[in-house]
Amino acid sequence: MDVVGHLYILMNQYADVILPVPLDGYFTYAVPQEAQGRVATGIRVIVPFGRSKNYVGVIARLHDDKPQGYEVKPISVVIDTLPILLTGQLDFWQWISSYYMSPIGEVYKAALPAGLKAEEGYKPRTETFIRLTANYQNEPTLHAALNMLARAAKQRDAFIAYLSLSHWDSIEGNVCREPVVEITREELMNASESTLPTINQLVKRGMLETYEVEVGRLNQGGTPHPEHIKPLSHAQQDAYNQILLSFMKKQVTLLHGVTSSGKTEIYIHLIQRELDQHRQVLFLMPEIALTVQMMQRLQRVFGNRLGIYHSKYSDAERVEIWQKQLSQNPYDVILGARSSVFLPFQRLGLVIVDEEHETSYKQQDPMPRYHARSAAIMLGAKTLLGTATPSMESYFNSQTGKYGYVSLTERYQGIQLPEIQVVDTRDLQRRKMMRGPFSPVLLSSVRQALERGEQVILFQNRRGWAPMIECKQCGWVPRCQHCDVSLTLHRNMNQLSCHYCGFTYQVPTECPACGGKDLQGRGYGTEKIEDQIRDIFPEARVARMDLDTTRTRNAYERLITDFSAGRTNLLIGTQMISKGLDFDKVSVVGILDADRMLNQPDFRAFEHAFMMMAQVSGRAGRKGRQGLVILQTKNPELPVIQQVVRNDFEQFSRELLEERQLFHYPPYYRLIYVYLKHSKDDVVNTAGIELGSRLRQWFGDRVLGPDKPAVARVKTLSIRKLVIKLENGIDMPRVRQYLLLAQQQMLQDKRYGSLQIYYDVDPL
Repeated sequence: MDVVGHLYILMNQYADVILPVPLDGYFTYAVPQEAQGRVATGIRVIVPFGRSKNYVGVIARLHDDKPQGYEVKPISVVIDTLPILLTGQLDFWQWISSYYMSPIGEVYKAALPAGLKAEEGYKPRTETFIRLTANYQNEPTLHAALNMLARAAKQRDAFIAYLSLSHWDSIEGNVCREPVVEITREELMNASESTLPTINQLVKRGMLETYEVEVGRLNQGGTPHPEHIKPLSHAQQDAYNQILLSFMKKQVTLLHGVTSSGKTEIYIHLIQRELDQHRQVLFLMPEIALTVQMMQRLQRVFGNRLGIYHSKYSDAERVEIWQKQLSQNPYDVILGARSSVFLPFQRLGLVIVDEEHETSYKQQDPMPRYHARSAAIMLGAKTLLGTATPSMESYFNSQTGKYGYVSLTERYQGIQLPEIQVVDTRDLQRRKMMRGPFSPVLLSSVRQALERGEQVILFQNRRGWAPMIECKQCGWVPRCQHCDVSLTLHRNMNQLSCHYCGFTYQVPTECPACGGKDLQGRGYGTEKIEDQIRDIFPEARVARMDLDTTRTRNAYERLITDFSAGRTNLLIGTQMISKGLDFDKVSVVGILDADRMLNQPDFRAFEHAFMMMAQVSGRAGRKGRQGLVILQTKNPELPVIQQVVRNDFEQFSRELLEERQLFHYPPYYRLIYVYLKHSKDDVVNTAGIELGSRLRQWFGDRVLGPDKPAVARVKTLSIRKLVIKLENGIDMPRVRQYLLLAQQQMLQDKRYGSLQIYYDVDPL
C-alpha cells in the first residue's frame, strides 16, 4: 500500500484532525505557512484544545475550506516527517466508528499504541556504547595512554581489553586498521571483569567516551534454520484445495474442522503460499494464552518473518512493531489478538481468524465495542474463519452462500474423538456421593490418568475461591458498595473482590447484620478447586490458569510451557483452557459444572455452552489413545448435553437456528443494545422510558424495554437497557442517524446533563 495522502501546499490550508476525545467528528485547525510543505493525511500533530489542553491528533483531511463562525486555532507542532498510517487505515477507522456507533476519537485511542498518542512521544530503547576519543586514535597517543595507566592496573586492563575487542590493537603504521568493532559498555565490563566506576574513570581521563545507540526491543533472532513445512494428510490437502477454490469466488470462507483435525497445518501452507506471492498475513487468535503455543509453531517455520502483537507486550514493543510495519522491512506474518487489526499492512493478502466463534474477539469496554472478526473482513484481504464450533452468524452465512464453506471431519492421523460420559450430579448429591464438586467417576478417572503418567484438565468457568460468602445464621451476603453484585472470595489474597469494578474489601470476621461468626463460601471457583484437588491428590503437580494467575505475558508462557513439558500434570482453569491449546498427554478432561453455563440469562447461553463444552472436550486424547471427558450436570436429559456427547453440531445448529428465527434473534435479525447510565436511579429510569418512547416513533415494536440488566449498577452508576431488533436488509445508516438524533434530543434536556448513552452493536 502507498502512504496516505500527498504533500501539497495551499495559500490557506486547513487540517481536519482526529483527537483522542469522546466526541463525534473531526476538529479543524489552520496549517501554519511554515508547515504547509510538511503535512499530509496520516501525520501526527500537536494541537490546542479547549482553554489549556494540548493533544496529539492525526490529520484526516487537508483542504482550503475555512470554517465559519469561530476563530480557527493553528497547529502547534508537526510531529512526523512521514505518515504513521497507510492507505485505507483512516477509512477503516471511519467504518468502525460508523458501524459500532463510537466517536472516531475512541477508535483512534484503541488503534494506536500509547507511545504514539502521548505528547512526549515514544522513547526508543538505547544501549550505551564506548569508543576511543579523538585524541587517542593513533599509535603514539595509545602508548602514552598505557604509560599513564601503569599504576592503575584495573583501568589499564579495561583499556587493553577495549583495544583488543575493538581491534584498535591492530596497528598498521601510525593508525588502527579499519574497521573498528563497536563495543557496548556492558560487553567491555564483562570481558575485562571491570566495574562501572573503572570504566567511568577512563571516561573521566578523556581516553574513552560513551555514546548511545538506538536498539530495538523486538527479537530479531528468529530461527536460524527454519523447519520444512510438513506435508498435509489427504483430508487436509483436500480441505486446502477447497479453500483455494472457495477464495476464487468468495472473499470469506469458513473452515469447519473438528478438534485436532490439523487446521493449523493448513494455515501454515496457506501462509507460505501468500509469502511466496510477496503478500502479508494477519493471524488472529482470541486469547493471548493461545499465542504462546502458536508462536512457537509458527516461529519454527517462518523464523523472524513472524511478529507478535497483543496487549501483554509493553507499549514500547508495540510502537516498534507499528514502526516496523511502516518500514521497508515489515513482518510478513503478524500473530496477535483483536487489536492487531489496527496495524499497518503494506500488502495484506490473507487474514486467518482462528477459533472464530470466540466471544473474546468482541471488545466490551471501553469503546469502540468492535468485533475483530467483522473488522478483519473489512480489511479487504481474503479471510479464512477457522473453528470446530462455528458461531451461528458465520455458519448461517456459509450455508446461505454469503461465505464459502469447507468441512474437515477427520481428526489428524485418525485419532478418535473423546468418549464423553455424562454424570448426573443431582442424583449423586441426593445420595450424598459427591465429594465437594467432584463425582466418584471423575476422581477415579483422574487418579488412573495420573498413575499412567498422563495429564488432566479440570474446567470450571468461575475464578476465585467462592462466588460469594454467606452468613449461615441470617443469610447476609456482602455486596459491592459501587455495583449491584455480590463479592467474590479470593482466599489466597484474603479479600473479597468485585469482578465488575475491581474494588476489594477485607473479609469480615462477623456478620454486620446479626453478629454471627459462621461466614462460609458458597459455590466453587478455580482457587477452591485447586485447593481441594491438592488435598485429594497430594502427589499431583497442579497449576491453575485464570485471570488471577495470568496477569503478565510471562505468566501465560510459564503455565503453558510447564504443562506442555510435563512439569505440571493437572491443570485447572476457566474458559482460557478451552481455546485451542494442544497438549499431547491430556487423557482426561473434567467439566465440573455444565449447568452454570447453560443457565445464563442470555439468548446465546446454549450456543456458548455447546461451544465451550465441545472445545474443552477436544483437549482430551489428542495424541495416542482415545481421551475421556467427564461432563457433570444436574440436567443430563437436556438435548444440548446429548448433542455435545455425539458432537452433533448439525442438529444443534438446526434446532437453534429455528428458535432464533421464531423469536427474531441473530442471524435473522440484527441487535443493538442501547445503554443509559446515571448516578441517580430515578433519573436513568425516566430517561430510559423517554428514550424508548422516542425510538418507538421510528422503529415501532422493534424496540424492547427499558429494563434493568442483570447487573443494574456498576461503579456507582445505575443502568437501563433498551433492545432494538432489526430485520436483515434494513437501512442501517438511517437507523444510526435516528439513534444519534434521539440521543442529541435527550441530552439537550437539562435533566439529563450528566446522562451517558452508548451503544453495543451486534452484542454477544
